Amino acid sequence: MSTPRVVAVAPGSPAEIAGIVPGDRIEVVNGQVPRDVIQWQLLTDEADIELDVVRGGLHLTLEVAKRAGQPLGIEVHSALFDQVRTCDNHCEFCFIYQLPPGLRRSLYVKDDDYRLSFLYGNYTTLTRFTEADLERVITEKLSPLNVSIHTTDPELRARMLRNRRGATSLRWLRALLDAGITLHGQVVVCPAVNDGDELDRTLAGVLDRYPELASLCIVPLGVSRWSTEPALRSHTADEARAVVDTVERWQVVFLRALGRRVAFLADEYYLLADRAFPEADAYEGFPMHEDGIGMARTLELEMHGLVDEPTGVAPGFFAWVDGAPAEGYRAPRAVQPAGTISLLPRRDAPIAILTGEYGARILTPLVDELGRDDVRVVPVRNEFFGGNVGVAGLLVGEDLARVLADEPHGHRYLLPDVCLSEGKFLDGSTPGDLPRPVEVIATDGVALRAALGGVPVGAPA
Repeated sequence: MSTPRVVAVAPGSPAEIAGIVPGDRIEVVNGQVPRDVIQWQLLTDEADIELDVVRGGLHLTLEVAKRAGQPLGIEVHSALFDQVRTCDNHCEFCFIYQLPPGLRRSLYVKDDDYRLSFLYGNYTTLTRFTEADLERVITEKLSPLNVSIHTTDPELRARMLRNRRGATSLRWLRALLDAGITLHGQVVVCPAVNDGDELDRTLAGVLDRYPELASLCIVPLGVSRWSTEPALRSHTADEARAVVDTVERWQVVFLRALGRRVAFLADEYYLLADRAFPEADAYEGFPMHEDGIGMARTLELEMHGLVDEPTGVAPGFFAWVDGAPAEGYRAPRAVQPAGTISLLPRRDAPIAILTGEYGARILTPLVDELGRDDVRVVPVRNEFFGGNVGVAGLLVGEDLARVLADEPHGHRYLLPDVCLSEGKFLDGSTPGDLPRPVEVIATDGVALRAALGGVPVGAPA
């Protein structure tokens, strides 16, 4: 059990007036020891709070005068002050098991903590969920939560999670829905495991047992070259097309029965199947945008200037570990450092947009519509992870450096911030280590359009 450490104090805030300084450790708030930033926010939301502080080995008691609901003005070091509830499943498809050796230790933490689901959008299997957790979620209205379902067949779910509690833990899904908690589900489709007839049964099970589910994202299995599971493999194009057909057929069923589509496919499926993306309104507001559902269409809308604000958040696969604000992924993210600005080329230099192989397939048609020969898309093959990994969020410095070394000097190179966490790539390198200066921009079409000079792209397809 740790205690919240103050990393920043807002000027003129009640905390600063009371004498709180960075480096202070807050042991007790109004007589209670907060376990996480959720309790911290509830406790510090009250009026006139008392803080037990440790500063340089000295114990202090400070009174903070404030109104109820007035921000305290303190930023703390972490989202959780007690231990992360780690995952005791052993899913063969878990991407944590497919990481290469030698990365920073925090990346290998396998969590199954409902608090991180609430704060950062992580997925929990509910296999470690308890009655006490249910009471807290309901009492504090910790909603929405994201739940890894994978299949509604109890025996198959236990086999996929390699945990006998996988067969029974979905009872919590029903209990949470009964309590009015908003839940988003996920199915990672593994070829020859939970696709085909099993996927049909899962979608039927959702309609029958969990019709209140806010959404269900269907995503393909990701396989890196570091996987040690011989049965794991990528989808074939025919298998991807079969999944698309199945989900689109069930969308019609859900729409007729519930008035909404419920199940949505990751953009990767349409790329794998070589199918056109659904129209924007088919995503019903893009409820699972951060999971790669509808990003292609929102990027199109943003690039065309049809929306003023970017859709959703793109936090990156490991954002919760050390790259996002303590209060969660819904909070504003700090702009990632772009390196030495003074070394960047002139604004009128030719532009190259760096992205993963999947992103390149989405961006290239949009850039072609510009009719500008000074803008190009540079796909970066992910050799670091290998396998079928092609998303921009898993780009690393090693691969970017390899590609940039063959690119010309003096061009502008735009890099999406989704591949950075606290200014670092997953391999530990930084933008400053790359052989060409890069401009780090937000991972959305609004930021990209601005970086390209705000030139409108043409009418939507």
